[in-house]
Amino acid sequence: MRCVFVQFRCHPGQTYGVADAIYDREVVSELYSTSGEYDLMAKVYVPEDADVGHWLNEKLFDIPGISRTLTTMTFRAF
Repeated sequence: MRCVFVQFRCHPGQTYGVADAIYDREVVSELYSTSGEYDLMAKVYVPEDADVGHWLNEKLFDIPGISRTLTTMTFRAF
């Protein structure tokens, strides 16, 4: 599995609904509320054989209330 971090910016007043929808999909390892430019941050494990962009689009990015995302790829732990 490949670990990626995804940050979500939500439409005003939609953060809790987006967080509930993300949890309902059962594809994130951890989900946090954050301060700054983005409202939520998720730790996601993507299957090694999957294309990260397609997988995230199919599993998460169609949730209503998301206005923008930022995906950070990871490479190896130290």
